[in-house]
Amino acid sequence: MDAIWLTGAEWMAVLRVGLGLWWLESWRHKDKKGWFERGTGIAWAADVAAKHRWNTVRSGFDVVVAPRPRTMAYVVVYAELALGLGLVVGFLTPIALVGGLLLNLLYLVLMIHDWAEQGQNTMMALISLVALFGMSWQTWSLDSALGLF
Repeated sequence: MDAIWLTGAEWMAVLRVGLGLWWLESWRHKDKKGWFERGTGIAWAADVAAKHRWNTVRSGFDVVVAPRPRTMAYVVVYAELALGLGLVVGFLTPIALVGGLLLNLLYLVLMIHDWAEQGQNTMMALISLVALFGMSWQTWSLDSALGLF
């Protein structure tokens, strides 16, 4: 593979780190007090799910998320933090990429009517796939330093 300025593997690492920074920004800008103490994030998602055009999304939300809003708030917020950190430092990278892909697909399905959310989540999912199949953990990563994967 020919590349300009960096090697192909280094460009894959740049893509991985950029995606990690995107997840960290998603985590950073969340109002944690609102999410954890007032339940604002899950309440917002519940409102979106209740109006969703697909019954599967409504019923799935009611079964999985609605009974445990506090736990799910922690899961969402700290999943974004873990994904960001894992991708930036390249630790357990394939797991983080698959986890991020799944989270983006969940967000995409929940927010299917919101064009801005569709664009962001589609692009993040695409980057996850490219970084996964490009084995972006080969360079500039703890995975590489530790001989993982």
